[in-house]
Amino acid sequence: MEIRHAHGLHNLESERHRDPLKRIQYADPELSPLGWQQVREQRKDLSASGLLERIELVVTSPLTRTLQTSVGIFGSPLKDENTVGNGYQNGIKTPIFNHPPIIASELCRERLSKGRSRGSISQCRSRFPQVDFSLIEREDDILWEADERESDESVAAKGIKFIKWLLARKEKEIAVVSHGVFLQQTLIALKNEFDSSIEKEFLTPFGNCEIRSLKFFRESVVRLGQDYKKN
Repeated sequence: MEIRHAHGLHNLESERHRDPLKRIQYADPELSPLGWQQVREQRKDLSASGLLERIELVVTSPLTRTLQTSVGIFGSPLKDENTVGNGYQNGIKTPIFNHPPIIASELCRERLSKGRSRGSISQCRSRFPQVDFSLIEREDDILWEADERESDESVAAKGIKFIKWLLARKEKEIAVVSHGVFLQQTLIALKNEFDSSIEKEFLTPFGNCEIRSLKFFRESVVRLGQDYKKN
């Protein structure tokens, strides 16, 4: 299951101002009020369908909007459900269930670009105690480059590496909460190098908080990663 983060404050700025110079610039934007509404609706829908309890693992980008989306949809309700830092706002109420572990990974974060960086891991742990940050080695964001924008090819290669990492895990039902460009470029790489039967409609940009379901086969994707790295 692949999920793009819910609507963020940076999305709101892009909608308000076409001119980038007029937008408020966020290094690590949080969810907008619309985004929180999307999170509540997805949690409700997934719970009603029974999918919420089937997920064995959630892997999330370590940026704030994906962390809030992950914990808001899949996390266990806390005493104070209005705590923004823990991913809740405006009273998300659902039946209590054993929520799946939520792990943060740099492999599925957004395209690296100017002005976009994550917070320190200490801050993230404090705000999101339900998330496991042990896979992230550095306290501060060392991947961010002030003057460089990551290419589509680099994002796609990172996506294939991430898929291979997922398939090496024991869990079968996994939710990935990430970013539009990362999810789209990963799917395009899979189609171009492995499965031409993937429909073009499936490769379109993700909407905010949109969910798409995929099935991967370990042997084929491992071979794909080897071939893709050579190109």
